[in-house]
Amino acid sequence: MDKFIVSARKYRPASFTDVVGQPSITTTLRNSIQNNHLGHAYLFSGPRGVGKTTCARIFAKTINCENISYAGEACNKCESCLSFNENRSYSIHELDAASNNSVDDIRTLTEQVRIPPQIGSYSIYIIDEVHMLSQSAFNAFLKTLEEPPAHAIFVLATTEKHKIIPTILSRCQIFDFNRIKVEDAVGYLKGIAARENLAFEEDALHMIAQKADGAMRDALSIFDQVVSFSGEKITYQGVIENLNILDYEYFFRLTFSFLEGDVASAMLIFDEILSKGFDSRNFINGYASHLRDLMVCKDPETVRPMGVGAGIREKYLAQSAQVALPFLYSGSEICNQADIQFRACRNQRLTIELALVKLANLSEVSKKKKQ
Repeated sequence: MDKFIVSARKYRPASFTDVVGQPSITTTLRNSIQNNHLGHAYLFSGPRGVGKTTCARIFAKTINCENISYAGEACNKCESCLSFNENRSYSIHELDAASNNSVDDIRTLTEQVRIPPQIGSYSIYIIDEVHMLSQSAFNAFLKTLEEPPAHAIFVLATTEKHKIIPTILSRCQIFDFNRIKVEDAVGYLKGIAARENLAFEEDALHMIAQKADGAMRDALSIFDQVVSFSGEKITYQGVIENLNILDYEYFFRLTFSFLEGDVASAMLIFDEILSKGFDSRNFINGYASHLRDLMVCKDPETVRPMGVGAGIREKYLAQSAQVALPFLYSGSEICNQADIQFRACRNQRLTIELALVKLANLSEVSKKKKQ
């Protein structure tokens, strides 16, 4: 039985081309290597799971590659590349600042920096979670970072740039990583599904990407979880069931009930949602987001960045055409007020149910105004 490797490790990008959603950063790093414009210190900053450490490793490998391609990628054939790929390189060093954050740890590092590389022209030091260094450790590191040996390059990675002292920041080239866009994450997941011979529904991959909230590593972890649940076909229904996500379909049904002024139907749908274990406040905020998305769909140009699958997008467009803008404006205000009142009210379910009654009466109000 083959040992299972999680997708985040198995499909970790091995070249600049494979990095997802950071084209400006990878282009800059690639050009700096090709033009021999290498700085001595870099800071990669951004949310978790967006490729900071991955880019640092690719950058470190490519710098010492003996046969860099015309496109600025490592060859993966020379001794430097092979030693890195096999985790036996003595020219690339990784330090976790979360567990090595004392002055003594930094002193050990500064002594190690003096040793020239065995293979290649540079010794690269990747320091992850650098914001975890103590104040005294930062001060001990400052002189080495300012005037390192000619063969030393530092790549610092952090999720909290504001915690790093300004004197360190001023000595680094700073790269701010973006959250991964939903469409970029979906494209990458499609490629993995094809490699693993898995069938999928596009709406299911969109839901995984949305749930990951811009972190590619989270998307891959969710993907593995869903595959374990669904088997050889990843379905939208399987994703929302496994991740316990409130189905869009409830919001579509509720909106039609409100348009018809059917309070009883709206109450029954809400009771069904609660019986499935969903939180009342999350529900009302989710419905407010649904109304916002219906407003977005009023203009064809603003539909594209919604970040949902084609099937769900068509449903939004169809319902948006049936809903008047005054209903969306008033409905959003009602949801907002219910959210504000929710925490202060003792009978929280009643607060949401009153909001549903108000939403169902919006159609009656608009009819009277027309008369």
